[in-house]
Amino acid sequence: MSTNSLSKEAETRLMNFFNKTIEPETMAKAIRQLNYLLALEVMRKNETLQNEIDNIENSFYWLNELAEVLNPYLDVE
Repeated sequence: MSTNSLSKEAETRLMNFFNKTIEPETMAKAIRQLNYLLALEVMRKNETLQNEIDNIENSFYWLNELAEVLNPYLDVE
């Protein structure tokens, strides 16, 4: 796992994006819905899964991590 931090410019752009464009909770919901649709498509095209399984697993993981950063939904204590 990488521990690189964002540049100040990237932080500013993200803040501007979420302050003017979309709420973090809405973005997290959209990411989760997209992840669900992608998972369904992968399951339907089983032969693709064998060739790209590592790439697909990483993509699902990082999209869910981004959604959790935007709106912690799974961190229920």
